Amino acid sequence: MLHPVDAVRTSASARRLPDVAGRIREDDISEVRDKARIDDVVSSYVTLKNAGGGTLKGLCPFHDEKTPSFNVNPARQFFHCFGCQEGGDVISFLMKVDGLTFVESVERLAEKYGVQLRREEGEEEPQRPRGPARARLIEAHKVAQELYAELLASPEALAARQFLHERGFDQEAARTFGVGFAPRDGDALVRHLRARRFSEEEVVAAGLVAQGRSLYDRFRGRLLWPIREANGDTIGFGARRIFDDDKIDAKYLNTPETAIYKKSQVLYGIDLARSAMRDSQQAVVVEGYTDVMACHLAGVGMAVASCGTAFGQEHARVLRRFLGDHADTGGEVIFTFDGDSAGQKAAMKVFESDQVFASQTYVAVAPQGMDPCDLRLKDGDAAVRELVATRRPLYRFVLENVLARHDLDRADSRVDALRESASLVSSIRDKAKVDAFAREIAHMIGVDVDEARAELRRAAARTRPDERRTTTARPVDVAPQPARAPLPSLSDPRFAIERETLKLVVQHPAGVGRTTAHVTVDDFTHPTYRGVWQAVVTAGGVVSGADDPGWVNRVRAAAGDAEVSAAVTELGVEPVRTTATPTPTYVAAHVARLQELTTSRRIAEVKSRLQRTNPVEHAAEYNRMFGELVALEQHRRTLRDHAVGAT
Repeated sequence: MLHPVDAVRTSASARRLPDVAGRIREDDISEVRDKARIDDVVSSYVTLKNAGGGTLKGLCPFHDEKTPSFNVNPARQFFHCFGCQEGGDVISFLMKVDGLTFVESVERLAEKYGVQLRREEGEEEPQRPRGPARARLIEAHKVAQELYAELLASPEALAARQFLHERGFDQEAARTFGVGFAPRDGDALVRHLRARRFSEEEVVAAGLVAQGRSLYDRFRGRLLWPIREANGDTIGFGARRIFDDDKIDAKYLNTPETAIYKKSQVLYGIDLARSAMRDSQQAVVVEGYTDVMACHLAGVGMAVASCGTAFGQEHARVLRRFLGDHADTGGEVIFTFDGDSAGQKAAMKVFESDQVFASQTYVAVAPQGMDPCDLRLKDGDAAVRELVATRRPLYRFVLENVLARHDLDRADSRVDALRESASLVSSIRDKAKVDAFAREIAHMIGVDVDEARAELRRAAARTRPDERRTTTARPVDVAPQPARAPLPSLSDPRFAIERETLKLVVQHPAGVGRTTAHVTVDDFTHPTYRGVWQAVVTAGGVVSGADDPGWVNRVRAAAGDAEVSAAVTELGVEPVRTTATPTPTYVAAHVARLQELTTSRRIAEVKSRLQRTNPVEHAAEYNRMFGELVALEQHRRTLRDHAVGAT
């Protein structure tokens, strides 16, 4: 009789990658950039919304922020964050967000968008970092998930199927969530992956297989849930004990930390929940895999759960990106906790990091402390939806638990309750929230609101000295270095015309064409903008004709300076000040205004010299400068006439 593993179908998607050597050809890299839509790729990590002017905006995946400053320009195939100054094209985005090398990023995009990569003859392939490529780890998980899902139908998996059935999950539900079964023999997956030509290094690095005297399956005799990234790639597994004689005491086992699986940054169900979260502006955080399943099947499609660890700040940051969580959204994050002491402790932990969210935070507690899975079993799908609908503000839930420990009928207990409540909220940075808490505390305890505010101020004062403790001493034998004068902000209104002209040059080179033929580096006064224009010249200058997809890349490559390169990407994503495609007249008006400002500076210089020149002793020089001044004034009037309509 065939072992169940040997009966599993071979998947074409797990074919062995071809052996390659040599550097990837530049025209193939260009084809990858053209076909890999940056908005499509970025949307796998960030919820993007229309920001006008052909630009999309979302919360930056590279730093924590409350207001979205991460911009994507699909037409120019570039991104830029105005908060942390990260920017670049689709390849550099993938390198940064997933920690890939340039070659790995190109290969991953080429596979996704159907680009056949060719290698240059006679060149060695660039040195890769140690360890298996990310693509191979992802592929190993895909093969493992397919195997486990198939084995859920095997006779050995009867207990696993009964577990699902008892919790209200049928075969279709198991298929939707990719639930599977790991056989008990200990090397079923090892043999399957070997047959698919995965190396020992790859399967161990993936966390699927462990190394003892020999290789053995990490998960044995367990029900498995695949843990996926937002784009659907499986990167790990959660495994539940279902046999009483399981030698491992832990009810749940999770994939260990690997190059692709970081438990503090993954959320189970995010691949299925992201669209619902974006559309509803709600996220529901539950405690387990079956709770996520129950919520989704009950119509609460925005449910996710942390995997093998408590919900923390890294989870919150991931959630915010997909929720599009900022002050203008009016979003909600709803946590479901058990009503017992463990649930109250979890609520306190979440409350401590409540200020991470711009959205309002809520708690949903089911009757008798049931979790969503049990609630669905007992009272049906409608009860799960009602649980979410009857949510309560998180701060009220936490305060109620604090106050429940005090006898509020006694004056001394009310004082203790007030002190504990004030201490609880004294670290909140949002002053509007602090005042709201003061009113809430006063109402719940039964004291005057001014008394509550005073106690909050005292609590804040008690914590302030530690927060202000900093080391300011400097060794006496070290001479202080003179501070370098900071550059003016690129958004300073004084440079608005320079900025807008360069945006046109970067984003619409074909429309600009020869309009900028007489522009020189002296037309720009900000050092960074001078550098951008020099990069434009070095890249070949702006010429008439069709838009060149590689134009911005060439300008960035010619920058030669990190600040200038960052400015190029910034200029490439910020919308121009017109809703329509810029016309030659619109461009000419900006160029005329730019040169008018240059002429005005030149006029000021000549006038200054005239004032310092004696017209009798230096008559010839004085008359020459006077003639130059007249000509400059006339030139400025001409430019001003041409600049009508410039913004």
